[in-house]
Amino acid sequence: MTDAELQRRVEEISLSSFGKPFRHRARFNGRLRSTGGRYFTKSHHIEISRRHLEAFGTEEMDKVIKHELCHYHLHLARMGYQHRDADFKSLLRQVGGTRFCQSLPESRRTEPYRYRLSCQSCGMAYLRKRRVDPKRYRCGRCRGKLKLEALDLSAKP
Repeated sequence: MTDAELQRRVEEISLSSFGKPFRHRARFNGRLRSTGGRYFTKSHHIEISRRHLEAFGTEEMDKVIKHELCHYHLHLARMGYQHRDADFKSLLRQVGGTRFCQSLPESRRTEPYRYRLSCQSCGMAYLRKRRVDPKRYRCGRCRGKLKLEALDLSAKP
């Protein structure tokens, strides 16, 4: 799907679900990972995640478009357009949009813990993925000094 096809799709959904035209730009943004789309309050443009379209299909994308159009139409009408507002929740329920988008499968990759901070007083251990300076921190249990140890990732469990 191209940006022009997305623009037409957003305009169609806006007229059919909201009864109002969408007069701004809609486009894909391939860098969006944790969200299905976003609405810009200053320019009134909408961006949709191409990754969500590829992963979940057009039905899920239509729900994300409805979500973003709720922000759009409520903001232009000077009503509560934020996620926490009753106007937003009510309109979203009426048009059948999704409140939260699905997580992308690739976003769930986890790195192994590479470091352990050990308290020299009580022995409490804290696992970390990134290296930290132990002089800048103290134990949360007893306020003792911490010692940094690198974990051996080559050892098989």
